[in-house]
Amino acid sequence: MAKKQFKAESKRLLEMMINSIYSQREVFLRELISNASDAIDKIYYKALTDDSLTFDQDSYYIKVTPNKDNRTLTITDTGIGMTKEELETNLGTIAKSGSLSFKNENEIKDGHDIIGQFGVGFYAAFMVADVVTVVSKALGSDEAYKWESTGADGYTLEVVEKETVGTEITLKIKENTEDDQYDEFLEEYRLKEIIKKYSDFIRYPIKMDVKGQRPKADSEENELEEYEEEQTINSMVPIWRKNKSELTDEDYANFYQEKRYGFDKPLKHIHISVDGTIRYNAILYIPETTPFDYYSKEYEKGLELYSNGVLIMNKCADLLPDYFSFVKGMVDSEDLSLNISREMLQHDRQLSLIAKNIGKKIKNELKSLLKNEREKYEKFYKSFGRQIKFGVYNDFGANKDLLQDLLMFHSSKEKKQVTLDEYVSRMPEDQKYIYYATGESIERIDKLPQTELVADKGYEILYFTEDIDEFAIKMIMSYKEKEFKSVSSGDLGIEDEESKKQTEEENNENKELFDYMKNILKDKVKDVRISKRLKNHPVCLTADGEVTIEMEKILNAMPDNQNVKADKVLEINMNHDVFKSLKTAFENDKEKLDLYTNLLYNQALLIEGLPIQDPVEFTNDMCKVMV
Repeated sequence: MAKKQFKAESKRLLEMMINSIYSQREVFLRELISNASDAIDKIYYKALTDDSLTFDQDSYYIKVTPNKDNRTLTITDTGIGMTKEELETNLGTIAKSGSLSFKNENEIKDGHDIIGQFGVGFYAAFMVADVVTVVSKALGSDEAYKWESTGADGYTLEVVEKETVGTEITLKIKENTEDDQYDEFLEEYRLKEIIKKYSDFIRYPIKMDVKGQRPKADSEENELEEYEEEQTINSMVPIWRKNKSELTDEDYANFYQEKRYGFDKPLKHIHISVDGTIRYNAILYIPETTPFDYYSKEYEKGLELYSNGVLIMNKCADLLPDYFSFVKGMVDSEDLSLNISREMLQHDRQLSLIAKNIGKKIKNELKSLLKNEREKYEKFYKSFGRQIKFGVYNDFGANKDLLQDLLMFHSSKEKKQVTLDEYVSRMPEDQKYIYYATGESIERIDKLPQTELVADKGYEILYFTEDIDEFAIKMIMSYKEKEFKSVSSGDLGIEDEESKKQTEEENNENKELFDYMKNILKDKVKDVRISKRLKNHPVCLTADGEVTIEMEKILNAMPDNQNVKADKVLEINMNHDVFKSLKTAFENDKEKLDLYTNLLYNQALLIEGLPIQDPVEFTNDMCKVMV
């Protein structure tokens, strides 16, 4: 029997396909099962136009049979089969797809789509097999044929006996090597795992003879006997193709667990069915808790991507914007443009449309959760609010309008998390700004002296306790025409013109004192001045300019420390006894004034949570005051 050469391709091309197109060997089974499903689909389509054919779905199936002794794996289908010419055309010419030709010839347009498009999936078998044997009998044919190949060297084709219509593909599995364990593709548990992973929603039963144990009949000692029975491995009907009215919350929760999207219970599910410019179904989940690696480089975002029920990608990152990377779930579409490995998507308009639509759906669901199920939303925000804030900050604030209504911060008045909209709706008429204070914790901010004047005016203050908070707000700049203002900023916008004039006069009156103190502190502060924000505390630090003291702390804690400095101002409460001591020292004892100035500056640093440059000097100064 003469060996025939592949018509259009060389050994190099086949080797490239086997070694480069597919990133994981296990997908060979997905490809062969998809081809088998296509073969059954073809009978279905024939039956639509041929009255002599009946399509009884129960008669059609795919069977996977491992044989460890012979080291073979067989995939059998009851599909349409192939003639001699089709075997030569479809298998003898690499990248010639019988499914695509059939699809074009029959103008198939309904939702029962044929999976195969490129005709290369079959050759994935050579990743795990030394020899591939195909025995097929076509519908309406009296003869069956055997196609066999060991790879790029060519193939043989001969007539054989086969009683039933359909195709049987047998792989002679490679021997193990030092680096590769091919035995796994003969193990029952592993084959079941691969089928469930990639082909769980193929519309025809995928069967296997499964071994098990059961109590032996008539045994008084509870003896067990081994048995083997044929089982259907795949689910066949995917949950996302069912009507929402058929499904319960428990069904969605079970699917979440089955797909191992998380160990928690999802807070919310979103079931999407779109039948428009692009058709797709999706089931998305908003998790309750943060994955342990969520805020690390190891975390991989993305949704499972299916094409006609066949898993194409485990994590399709392009379907989710970074700010919604916590969402889990899947998307299934019939309209996707795939590349030849059926593993990766070509980046096209279809994918962008799906992603854009999914983003809107998630945003709307979160807004609905915030409005109607506040407790659930607060639970979500505790886990993933930080990511929403990063979304506001990233890309120079490009997504701030989309995300700002989802933000929440602790309120000084409400003593709980509030939205920006809730804050603005409570603002008195005379309040010009949205005030905020930054600090490591709510307790620390409660004690900040800078909050005294704003709180005394009866204004609400938002507490920023995360390092991203102030950066995100700087991107938003204003909300509903109200600008954000730090309680530590140089001008709080509270004083009227008369008060400002009075403060300016007081600063002028004490100019010599403040210049002297500023000279002592040198470049540590930009200025020393009278404070109108302090009521009970003697001193505090504020900042002039865009860089706040909190931002300085955060930026300088980063690995690429740029030594960013805020323009610090040391503010003195002129109504405090400390101010009297400063004036007396200025007039009578400059050495004591030096001591007081350094102590007050270091005290202000401690209040802000900033490090003292020389702790030993500070403790010595404390002792000098006590002597």
